[in-house]
Amino acid sequence: MSLEVMCWKSSASTQRGAALLLLLVVVVVLGLAASLAGQSWRSTMQQVREAELLWRGQQYQQAIASYYSVKHGPQQMYPAKLEHLVRDPRFPGVVRHLRKLYLDPMTGEDWVLIKDPAERVIGVHSSSELEPFRKDGFPKSLEELKEKTSYSEWEFVFVAPKAQANKKPTASPTTATP
Repeated sequence: MSLEVMCWKSSASTQRGAALLLLLVVVVVLGLAASLAGQSWRSTMQQVREAELLWRGQQYQQAIASYYSVKHGPQQMYPAKLEHLVRDPRFPGVVRHLRKLYLDPMTGEDWVLIKDPAERVIGVHSSSELEPFRKDGFPKSLEELKEKTSYSEWEFVFVAPKAQANKKPTASPTTATP
């Protein structure tokens, strides 16, 4: 073999090796970019679901308040189940406190119910253990969500105001001084 043929073969294999190395570098860079884009997309989607969780949770909280505010008989009561918010069984006609039942947007499943001692629904919360992005700046009705470490700690509860007795202040008897 002549020297020219050996140089050409050596040069051709070097070029193929360089092209392969360049291709590997491009694949690694594309993989890293896709990974970063995937993480960014995941974060963006979690933030969207978080906003939806707040909205849906507030809808349930307001619907439970609406259900409770309707006095039926001698006392007010909480719903026995979420379905009663969509169609109140206390009335012969259709009375809605909530347009439809919503799933937990973080899990895509049913909400975890929060019940009072009488087993009536007073609120809902997510079962997701993901850490929320939002830690502060909640509406006044949701200030208790501040600094929570997981979505499962975000409880959307309606607490009925304490019934205050209609007591008139009693005046202390005055004594006449001579």
